Amino acid sequence: MTNPLPPVGWAVSTARAPYEAAVAAMEARAEAISKGEAGELVWLLEHDPLYTAGTSAQGSDLKEPERFPVFKAGRGGEYTYHGPGQRVAYVMLDLTKRGRDARKFVRDLEQWIIDSLERFNVQGERRCGRVGVWVNRTQAGGPEREDKIAAIGIRLRRWVSFHGVALNVEPDLSHFGGITPCGISDPRYGVTSLVDLGLPVTMDDADDALKSRFEAIFGATTPADPPV
Repeated sequence: MTNPLPPVGWAVSTARAPYEAAVAAMEARAEAISKGEAGELVWLLEHDPLYTAGTSAQGSDLKEPERFPVFKAGRGGEYTYHGPGQRVAYVMLDLTKRGRDARKFVRDLEQWIIDSLERFNVQGERRCGRVGVWVNRTQAGGPEREDKIAAIGIRLRRWVSFHGVALNVEPDLSHFGGITPCGISDPRYGVTSLVDLGLPVTMDDADDALKSRFEAIFGATTPADPPV
């Protein structure tokens, strides 16, 4: 019988984290994990309004470049938005101890969000060719409509993950208008949040759901201090 993995550190920043400092701290922690100098960590935080460009971002998808600061992100994917009311989870896990299966890891991240949404009676779904978690909002007899409620963008370096997921709890959805989110311009597909769906969910509620569902998929957690 193999020994269980040590608990994953679970850190929550109560103040908004500056993006560049947060990314530097995240990358430093991932490097330390790969060297065996630090334990795995999930870091929950919020950012001030900003746009990030993933490695596949197209310049034409940045519709309002002067609206908010724009940062290049080392994660996969295209343009996305971060801001208040959105729970960002930077996930730094060592996949050398978790099977070295990148596709399974992404599916596990998706399942983590889907299971967390179930706490609020929201049915999150995967869509082939559209990374993230989606909510079907098509009305009976009406046109097709699906909205993204969570984005996923990760990078692996020496089989340690960084970047992660972003769950829309109560962000200002109009802020997504400055970009083509994830490069998807089809009018059938939009963006939503838990509060937009009519659910009075607080950030603490979301954090509680994320923690319990994370543990069910990835294993135990233990309280930890944020890297910055």
